[in-house]
Amino acid sequence: MLYSAFLPLPILAATLLALPAHANPALECGTGSQEEVGSCVADDEEGVEAALFNALEAAMIAAAERDNNTGGTDTEAALMASQTAWETFRAAHCSYIGTAHPVPEDAGIATRACWTTLGRARVGELVRLSQ
Repeated sequence: MLYSAFLPLPILAATLLALPAHANPALECGTGSQEEVGSCVADDEEGVEAALFNALEAAMIAAAERDNNTGGTDTEAALMASQTAWETFRAAHCSYIGTAHPVPEDAGIATRACWTTLGRARVGELVRLSQ
C-alpha cells in the first residue's frame, strides 16, 4: 500500500498538534549567539517541514476518500490548489518579513521563523481537514 509508511490518522493528529504553538520561533530558541539561534530556528523549521509533509499526505488521503465516496475529484484538486497557493503566499510573505526586518543581520532568522510560524498553522489546518 502506498501510504502504509505513514502513521494512523489519530496518532498523526496527536503528534502534529503537540508541536509548539508559540508566536515566534526565534524567541523559543533563547538568547544565544546569532549562530546558535539561527541553528535552532533551522532545526525547528526542518521539524515543521516534516510535519507539514505528513499532514499534507494525511489530508490527501482524506480528500481521496471523500472523492471516492462522491465519485468526483474536486476535493483532491481543491486541496492541491490551496496548498500551491499557500506555498506561494508563505514564500512571498516570509521574504517580506526578512527584507523588512529592522536588523539586517537577523533577516535570515526572521525569514525562517516566519516559515516555521506559518508552517505550524498550516499543519494544524491540514490535520483538522484530515479528520
